[in-house]
Amino acid sequence: MVAKDQVGTGSPVPPNRATSPASVPQSFIDLMRGCTSSAVHLEMRDAYTPADPDYLRWRGGDMFDPLERWPEWGELVGGMAARGVVVRRARIVSEPVTDYIRYEHALTARLNIGSGELVRWLPRRHASDLCLPGNDFWLFDDRAVLFNHFAGDGSSGDKELRGEPSVIKLCAAAFEAVWERAIPHEDYELK
Repeated sequence: MVAKDQVGTGSPVPPNRATSPASVPQSFIDLMRGCTSSAVHLEMRDAYTPADPDYLRWRGGDMFDPLERWPEWGELVGGMAARGVVVRRARIVSEPVTDYIRYEHALTARLNIGSGELVRWLPRRHASDLCLPGNDFWLFDDRAVLFNHFAGDGSSGDKELRGEPSVIKLCAAAFEAVWERAIPHEDYELK
C-alpha cells in the first residue's frame, strides 16, 4: 500500500513544453514533495501484492495500526496537507469486494485519511462508461503522471513516468470523472 521511493529508471519523462526531464524529480517521494497544489491517485485493481507480509498479517487477524507501521506516509502526506497540497485517492472496485479491498478499506481511515488524504470508492459497475487509462497512476500537479504497472497476480512491476500534455489531460479527466461519481470513504459500505 505504501509506494516505494524509487521510480523505475527505464522511463524518463519525455521533453515537451509542459515538462522537461530535468524539471521532474525521479523518485516518488520527490514527486510528492514537489507538489504545490495537488496529488491524485487512481487505483483500479481488485488485488495488489498478494504475498505482502502486512496483508498476510491482516488476513491472519492482526489488526495492526497502519500509521505505526508506516509513519513515513503520515509524515509525507501530513506535510503536504500542511502546505495546502490536496491529496486525493479514488479506488474503483468490483463488488462483492476481494479480501485485498477489505484490507485496504480497513486501513484507509487510519492510514490514508489519518494522514490527510481524501478517499473515495467507486463500484466498478458505475465506471463502465468512463474513459480510463489502462493502469493505476499518480498525477502530480497536472505536470507529471506516474503509471504503476502490475503483473496479472497483482505483484508490483515497473513504474512509468510520463509528461506529455495529452497523457496528463487524459489522466486528469479520468480521475475527475471517477471522483465525481465515487462515494466518500465514510459513506462507502463494503459489499
